[in-house]
Amino acid sequence: MMRKFLLTLLLLSGIASAQNKILIYMDLKQTDHLKAYGIAYFALKHGVDVDWLLNYRGGSFMMDYHDEIANECRVRGVAFDVISSSEAMQIYAQIQDENSNMDVVRLEKAPKIAVYVPPNFRPWDDAVTLALEYAEIPYDKIWDEEILNGKVYEYDWLHLHHEDFTGQYGKFYASFGKTQWYIEEQMMYEKEAKRLGFKKVSELKKAVARGIKEYIASGGFVFAMCSATDALDIALAAENTDICDVMYDGDPPDPDCQQKLDYSKTLAFENFKLEMNPYRYEYSDIDIPPSDPPPLRDPSTDYFTLFEFSAKYDPVPTMLTQNHVNVIHNFMGQTTSFNRKLIKKSVVILAEKEGTDEVKYIHGNYGRGTFTFLGGHDPEDYQHAVGDPPTDLSLHKNSPGYRLILNNVLFPAAKKKKLKT
Repeated sequence: MMRKFLLTLLLLSGIASAQNKILIYMDLKQTDHLKAYGIAYFALKHGVDVDWLLNYRGGSFMMDYHDEIANECRVRGVAFDVISSSEAMQIYAQIQDENSNMDVVRLEKAPKIAVYVPPNFRPWDDAVTLALEYAEIPYDKIWDEEILNGKVYEYDWLHLHHEDFTGQYGKFYASFGKTQWYIEEQMMYEKEAKRLGFKKVSELKKAVARGIKEYIASGGFVFAMCSATDALDIALAAENTDICDVMYDGDPPDPDCQQKLDYSKTLAFENFKLEMNPYRYEYSDIDIPPSDPPPLRDPSTDYFTLFEFSAKYDPVPTMLTQNHVNVIHNFMGQTTSFNRKLIKKSVVILAEKEGTDEVKYIHGNYGRGTFTFLGGHDPEDYQHAVGDPPTDLSLHKNSPGYRLILNNVLFPAAKKKKLKT
């Protein structure tokens, strides 16, 4: 009799739990915004669909209640509420009201993630890998061979490490050309190029850039930061010319390389002018403000602003800009921001430094896939330099800049499918 009673109690408890929801709110009350994304990924990985409540309390997440998810929230320090089905329906009704700038997007499958990095990569070199590891979101590391042999197509989402796709080794020659790490890196890149059948590193990187573009066209999602953004487009435009000086590839550049750039092959930028001085730490006039010399700014007054989009009609840019604030501390990089005058009209501007030509964050479609570019190196390190210590994200649990990165990580899970409740 007692056994039957306990079984009935467990069944009733299971039914009640199934009717409840976990609401992970993402407004200023959230204790750890970054790990909240990891909880959403954890749920998807375990077959639980997640509703992304666009513009509701900072872009909250809601899912069916499961003890495992609730316990994981507690272990990771993520704040949440357990709400009833009737309370959930009230939230859905509020979101779907035609007068609200909110909507619901259903996340259905944990995206498989790859980060494009060289073999000597260190996780603290890159803000995205810092974010992934802190949020406990798994990823694989791939490099040139995996792009060229098609292994990249096994992944839903690809992040581009701060790679120089032009073959100029980041244009660090003037500052670091005689250092041991620079010499070893150049030797490693040249060895890899020869192994893969290319005479020059620049020719290998052009092929890799084309491979990444083809991956996007096939339906891939690409996210890039800092110098990987403009360097990718420069490599695509320079497919049929040599822009590298003798210290980079053993021979001088084509004297007519600027005139031979083909902007029709680029993803985001057009009509840019190359910086042909091999001793200058800059690729082109896409980067604004220029990296060399570093701009004299007061970090305490340097901000950029997120654009507001219609959640019901523009869910993609709305997803990418979810945050608990809309004005965010700026941060520098080899490519800090993008020159508004050089951005293609087909590209959506997501964030800008108001009153200037500095665009911080952009998104575009190519073929069946998308690309998203964010300027700057590390959202919580204003002017990161080579050799600086890694950022400790446990000290920046509520970083709005890092939230922009993690918005992109979850974006492929939506597969552009909106949920109508």
